[in-house]
Amino acid sequence: MGARLTTRFWADAYLARLRLHDIAAYVVAHGDDHAGDVVVKLATLDGQAQLFQRSYDLQADGRIWAPLAAGPEREIDETLARHRGRDPDLWVIEVEDRQGRHLLDDPSLAG
Repeated sequence: MGARLTTRFWADAYLARLRLHDIAAYVVAHGDDHAGDVVVKLATLDGQAQLFQRSYDLQADGRIWAPLAAGPEREIDETLARHRGRDPDLWVIEVEDRQGRHLLDDPSLAG
């Protein structure tokens, strides 16, 4: 079993991959560099957003990015505020893309 990537390393790689596809993304909350969890907010710039988190998929026998919430961006921001209140080590990355691209299903971003 290989070494686990630090959260900071994964976040930097994710942001670089998004830039390669001309997808705007920002670190909204910088959590713990080594072991912080990451949530990704996808804003489609039409007042709607989705929130994704890492979870374990028993059928795939591995970790996947699963939808946590979807709806009006204001409600997603409220959900994020509650999560940050419970977990100050949480990273929040906001992706802005009218086409709804987030690249979380890209196998090169596993980790």
